[in-house]
Amino acid sequence: MTTTLGTPRPTTTGGTGPTPRQTTRKRPTPKPGEITFTTLNYIFFALFTLICAYPFYFLIINSISSNNLSALGDIRFWPRGIHFDNYTQILALGGLTQAAAISVARTVLGTACTVLASAFLGFMFTQEKLWKRPFWYRALVITMYFNAGLIPMYLTLRNLHLTNSFWVYILPAIVQPFNVILVKTYIESLPKSLQEAAEIDGAGPLTIFFKVILPNCTPILATVAIFSAVAQWNSFQDTLIYITDQRLYSLQYLLYTYLNQAASLAQAARNAAGQSLASIANSASQQTTTSIQTTISVIVVLPILFIYPLFQRYFVKGIMLGAVKG
Repeated sequence: MTTTLGTPRPTTTGGTGPTPRQTTRKRPTPKPGEITFTTLNYIFFALFTLICAYPFYFLIINSISSNNLSALGDIRFWPRGIHFDNYTQILALGGLTQAAAISVARTVLGTACTVLASAFLGFMFTQEKLWKRPFWYRALVITMYFNAGLIPMYLTLRNLHLTNSFWVYILPAIVQPFNVILVKTYIESLPKSLQEAAEIDGAGPLTIFFKVILPNCTPILATVAIFSAVAQWNSFQDTLIYITDQRLYSLQYLLYTYLNQAASLAQAARNAAGQSLASIANSASQQTTTSIQTTISVIVVLPILFIYPLFQRYFVKGIMLGAVKG
């Protein structure tokens, strides 16, 4: 019997072609040492998470618990005598709505300007055609280590008519050398073929920046946005130094003044009358130093905590995956 080339050979199962062999891989059984390490690893990070989260939990439960008990330090793990009068009384203070609007406006606008400026400068410092590029980059880095000081800064802003102006919150914080360096380093890690392909198609620097580089810098820009938003939201020293108009007070500065006034009044009452906090706070909802401190801390910290989940996914997502195909 002769067989010709290309004729399928008979198989033992009666078919005319080879049958693919299906194999199933079994997971290797973990060793006792690996199980122990994994268990201890989970326990360690669970405890570490609890240690990091407990201070925020402590502030929240003390701000909604009985002011008598919180002033005496009896609230540690769960709230007791729950009420929300602290928040209603703090939020009813004069000028708080205007101050909150100023803080939100400076955070949103300041963050947007800082992110755009950091991205553009970081991009320009990667361009070899930039005139005197090493000189300008070194001049930027030097400002991280040397500055003129508070008085020259104040005189400069006053001569520019920025004191007692909303723009004093925005303009001085637009260019941050550290953020520019972060963006520059990230852009240098991008494939050069992206920009070269755009240049071949006739794109100019601005077109390359807005349509090629900027969309691929989402992770680092999200990081810069978080840094800038936290700094803008928490800042109150610029209000203290440059602002005397109460209409331009930020929320943090206004709450800072209320916090200092509450602490001073409570301390004066204890020194003058020799009374304890329990005798001063004769009702569960009457404000004490501790209740004011915890409530103000929650009001200041809580909004910024919601920003992190919005940007967290950009830290782990590979934006450049598949951006350049061979």
